[in-house]
Amino acid sequence: METILVLKIGGNIIDDPAALSAFLSDFAKISGPKVLIHGGGKLATQLSRQLGIEPQMVDGRRITDEATLDIVTMVYGGLINKKIVAQLQAKGCNAIGLTGADAGFIQAHQRRNAAIDYGFVGDIDQVDATFLLQLLEQGITPVLAPLTHNGAGQLLNTNADSVASQTAVALARSRKVTFFYCFEKKGLLQDVNDDHSCVAQVKLADIERLKADGIVSGGMLPKVDNIAGALQQGVEKVILCHAQDVLSIIGGNSNFGTRFSV
Repeated sequence: METILVLKIGGNIIDDPAALSAFLSDFAKISGPKVLIHGGGKLATQLSRQLGIEPQMVDGRRITDEATLDIVTMVYGGLINKKIVAQLQAKGCNAIGLTGADAGFIQAHQRRNAAIDYGFVGDIDQVDATFLLQLLEQGITPVLAPLTHNGAGQLLNTNADSVASQTAVALARSRKVTFFYCFEKKGLLQDVNDDHSCVAQVKLADIERLKADGIVSGGMLPKVDNIAGALQQGVEKVILCHAQDVLSIIGGNSNFGTRFSV
């Protein structure tokens, strides 16, 4: 099998119907095996408030009590996931929507933290890529929602970046994988206020220096740490970019995105 492309999109695309439709049109045009992982966007927060449940966040992480778990399951695994799948079908991409509980392919444990009770938030233990590979070999494109399970019947709300990177790592154990990490910027920027200051290439060995120089800081830190972890665990290449630039990058245009490699 040729190189598998794993693409992760976040809330900035999910929350913008026009941007999502444009991205899915591009995604459908990508030939070969591919996997899409999506985040949750703002819909879960909006629905929580409509139901009289005030969302609780700590450092950008959602506290997931029982009522909130029901909401994120409905929104992430249902509404968002199935809308994406339906749009992809209309664009000629034979997609299937999944959570980590489906075929038991992502198992996690409930996060334990002495200082903060995150509730039903999961940290991933293992990803079984066999099921995904079987789908890809049949020409079916998996679309993964950020929900996992603990093997004992409990669903868990799980960080979409973690789902994406650990899925890429699991697939990389038997196939070449390129991981596209799509977010609201053009890539890693030398100057956060200048969209044209994108760093073209980053080696794994450069990351600590970039942190020390302040180029990797704030909200970029967890993203780059996730990228470094994927490279260290066998992913061949990670490309940090804006979702609208994916097709150009796949087509060989080196003016877009930041390419991370070992």
